[in-house]
Amino acid sequence: MSDYTQLPSNLPVPKDDGASFLLLGKSLPDVILPSTSGKQLNLSHIQGQAVFFCYPMTGQPGVKLPDGWNSIPGARGCTPQSCNFRDRYQELRILNTQVYGISTQKSSAQLEAVERLHLPYELLSDVDLVLTTSLKLPTFEVDNKQLIKRITFIAKKGKIVKVFYPVFPPDKNAQDVIDWLRKKNFDSVP
Repeated sequence: MSDYTQLPSNLPVPKDDGASFLLLGKSLPDVILPSTSGKQLNLSHIQGQAVFFCYPMTGQPGVKLPDGWNSIPGARGCTPQSCNFRDRYQELRILNTQVYGISTQKSSAQLEAVERLHLPYELLSDVDLVLTTSLKLPTFEVDNKQLIKRITFIAKKGKIVKVFYPVFPPDKNAQDVIDWLRKKNFDSVP
């Protein structure tokens, strides 16, 4: 299947392996990642509220996916997840939430995805696994590449306040984030 925007109906559902357990309450680390904006972004300097969705890799036209990609639980769906955040971006902005995608792909591959998919938010490259190591993000290996498992977290004032893991289906992740933010905002009203 070369249409990366569509999910196969028989995707395996990822299981919660407990790898996200220690993320809640952690501070965003003093880690600098290259961004598709052309700048370097220090996560510890991000103010306000932000959602970070981590994903293995976006498929690229003309580049074959690793063998067995669709059978790896949680691997397939990066493009639909990215497009879902694109399509819900304005709702997230209304909720005063910044959006960042993170993968271990090089910035050049991420920039291709931003341009092709018309993504209005930045993608951050953790190609050297600095953030992944710092936060102990869950990973898996394919074709001798270390990839981040699909995980989404929300940070407020520099602290992780919500973790979505495992993320499934990936094309509904942005709506799950919006639903949680709306409920949280409602809960905080006196």
